[in-house]
Amino acid sequence: MIPEATAHAIERLASRYPRRASALLPALDAVQRANGNLLTREDVRAVAEQLKVSRSHAWGVATFYSMLNTAPVGKYHLQMDVNVPGMLMGADRILAHLERRLGVKAGGTTADGLFTLTKVEDLGSCGSCPVLQVNDTYYPMMTEAKADALLEALRQGRTPAPEGGYHVGGERTVLLRNRTVPGARTLAVARSRGAYRALARARAMEPGAIVDTVKASALRGRGGAGFPLGSKLAFLPAPDGRPVYLVCNADEGEPGTFKDREIMEYDPHLLIEGMAIVARAIGSTKAFIYIRGEFRWISEILEAAVAEATEAGLLDGLDIIVHRGAGSYVCGEETALIASIEGNRGDPHGKPPFPAHQGLYGCPTIISNVETLACVPVIVDQGAEAFRAMGGPGGSGPKIFGVSGHVHRPGVYEFPLGTPLATILEAAGGVRGTLKGVIVGGLSVPILKADEIAGLAMDYDACARAGTMLGSGGIIVLNDTVSIPELAARTIGFYAHESCGQCTPCRDGSAVLKQLVRGFLDGRGSRAGLERILHLCRTVKGITICPTGLAFALPILAMVEKFRDEFEALMPEGSGR
Repeated sequence: MIPEATAHAIERLASRYPRRASALLPALDAVQRANGNLLTREDVRAVAEQLKVSRSHAWGVATFYSMLNTAPVGKYHLQMDVNVPGMLMGADRILAHLERRLGVKAGGTTADGLFTLTKVEDLGSCGSCPVLQVNDTYYPMMTEAKADALLEALRQGRTPAPEGGYHVGGERTVLLRNRTVPGARTLAVARSRGAYRALARARAMEPGAIVDTVKASALRGRGGAGFPLGSKLAFLPAPDGRPVYLVCNADEGEPGTFKDREIMEYDPHLLIEGMAIVARAIGSTKAFIYIRGEFRWISEILEAAVAEATEAGLLDGLDIIVHRGAGSYVCGEETALIASIEGNRGDPHGKPPFPAHQGLYGCPTIISNVETLACVPVIVDQGAEAFRAMGGPGGSGPKIFGVSGHVHRPGVYEFPLGTPLATILEAAGGVRGTLKGVIVGGLSVPILKADEIAGLAMDYDACARAGTMLGSGGIIVLNDTVSIPELAARTIGFYAHESCGQCTPCRDGSAVLKQLVRGFLDGRGSRAGLERILHLCRTVKGITICPTGLAFALPILAMVEKFRDEFEALMPEGSGR
């Protein structure tokens, strides 16, 4: 039975969406919280009945997302981020320590029901690893001593405030200009620093003129693909009576990427203003911010900022819904994101049709990344030419880079797009130890060896010429203590875990690659195994429904091709080594 207050909250949620089914994910989350962090079949059935969806559909959604618990968990759910940035900073050591202290292995719950310990693949906090999530709270830069103190506090019923974090630096003149300003997330402080000035200018412009200005700025999407935002806006069809929707993709789920949260957490009105300007340009009155479910505290900051801006009359009728995901990397892909907002499993579909023509609820939809939308007020306020000048020779505008791994000051750094990689690494305190390689754009891009990065400029075209991609600008630095076969195993482990399972090349290809790569660490590697890895990576590229297949094929292919000797060194004698 759903508590009455929760049922009323679900009803209020459902009334805001164009279709009631869209409230399914937040409704399941609300009931789970009201029921001691558990979703029973009876709970799911009750939610299905209230939202008028089938029970099987609701159960399919409840079992798709990793943050929905259809089996009991402890009062305190301890989730250790063990993916690549965490691995580099000692997450495995902290996990093993927690297992010893709690007397359970990862995946288990203590006999008293107080603690459940789980391994998770990425928490979007790569610059503060090792990071442990306890229920909704992140505890960064964990050590054995910090873990012991945390467990003791939790046993006493206290949830201590997190301590520590990562560095923020670079030029910080545009996107991170308010990062250290007290109260910048409030409307009063934000407006005192120029927020919503660009929106006022945009309202004096024709929608087409806004699109032309964005086109002239040469702003390329900061989410990974680098597609020009102005061109995307121009793809919308002529008005045909259907609503037009705007969606901000804030599902920051790829290991190595942790930049968008900086804007949302510390300068939310910059994002909201950018969305309001784009909404005017495309004629949208309903917009969504799809944010990863683990960022609950950030979603609450966004909701408060939207409420402030709405109450102040700044959004001019634009309704912005902050929609939390519930643990699914693939929902960062735009068609899967649409499916998730609509109240479905996050299953992507092939394109065409493209979202600009047939997206959310079958209507024209523009989907853009947080950092991209945050650039729009700067463009409108200062002009397209001034924005272009904020970039280096190979790029337009500013860029936030997340630097994790083996540097002295992991964190987020704002520089002009096209800044040399060496400059960014220097700002991050330089490499700890001897540099072995760098992944420059998040885990899904090909690794570069130390001797390949000399003179590399961090822009789209320069990275492509170097045989990799700028991606999200998530820079993972590796020193010579790193085993590339272990790096490959952790990489393919992430993608195998996150595959939605819908298409065979991704589902089975990632599983087979995981087994083959793991075989080298277990002493079962062979030359035939290496050739099969290479063959699978080359075959999977371009034949999956969404880019997830490409996301694991490219990095694994580069790791094996560039560091083949490390894999061969693990082959047992007599294996054809």
